[in-house]
Amino acid sequence: MRTTLEEMQVLLTVVDTGALSRAAEQLGMAVSAVSRALARLEDKLGVTLLHRTTRRLQLSEEGAAFVEQARSIVAAAQAAEEHMRLRRQRPAGRLRVDSASPFLVHVVVPWLPGYRARYPDVQLELTSHEGIVDLLEHRTDVAVRIGALTDSSLHARRIGRSRLRLVASPAYLAQRGKPVTPADLAGHVRLGFTQPRSLNTWPVHDADGLPLTIEPDLAAASGEILLQMALAGLGIACLSDFMTRRLRASGALVQVLSEPTQTTWQPIHAVYYRNTPLAACIASFVDYLAERWRAEMGDIDEELVAPGPAA
Repeated sequence: MRTTLEEMQVLLTVVDTGALSRAAEQLGMAVSAVSRALARLEDKLGVTLLHRTTRRLQLSEEGAAFVEQARSIVAAAQAAEEHMRLRRQRPAGRLRVDSASPFLVHVVVPWLPGYRARYPDVQLELTSHEGIVDLLEHRTDVAVRIGALTDSSLHARRIGRSRLRLVASPAYLAQRGKPVTPADLAGHVRLGFTQPRSLNTWPVHDADGLPLTIEPDLAAASGEILLQMALAGLGIACLSDFMTRRLRASGALVQVLSEPTQTTWQPIHAVYYRNTPLAACIASFVDYLAERWRAEMGDIDEELVAPGPAA
């Protein structure tokens, strides 16, 4: 026979309270029922968990080892129950969401009608910062971050991933010609970021076989501004698929250097403070983003829907 969560909970309560009578009172059980539950557990495990005397209870060596594992199991079960309880609640209240402007413009805003129809009682406040913001300082409940995570004080839910490509407008390419090799980019107007410098590493290799880091001829702090510059025919930009997929499909933008381009993905996470319970409205928003991403964006693997700590 397998042990049950109820039996584990009885054992943990006895250990924490130090007496069968106090454990019985806390659990709302008879002392005899607590004693029988412990006896069943010991019988199933084939070991003595507690040494009982008239004055005290003491864990055996086997009991101490089992209690450590039982705590983890009971905590996980309680966390799962709490998660389902929150999901059953009707999300309501103010939800403050922060993201870089391109993600808000090309993903969040187009998907808001569906979210609002499903959760009409959530009052959304959207803010846009191109860099990483302090969630507490900006009174933000959840932020969407693109790229590798570094803040270990945050919980993270991976929503999806988006590929980087080099793009330009047909008008620009008609005027300046298409680059054939990465070396040809030196003769083109390169649109890049003012900061951080890592965003100016493009998914093609230089003459030494290393990822090409460009010095922008025209630079901006926002990916959305770079997108508009590319659409205006000002040069070649390296942008994420979630920004350009519709524009490439319509012909407004064209991918350049398709063959030399390395497949490079940007992970996309929703993050919130580790010491903050995942309120129903936060869970509803993050779940909805992940659901829509799977349905519309593709290129998703099973790992993308699992919650986990920030890197």
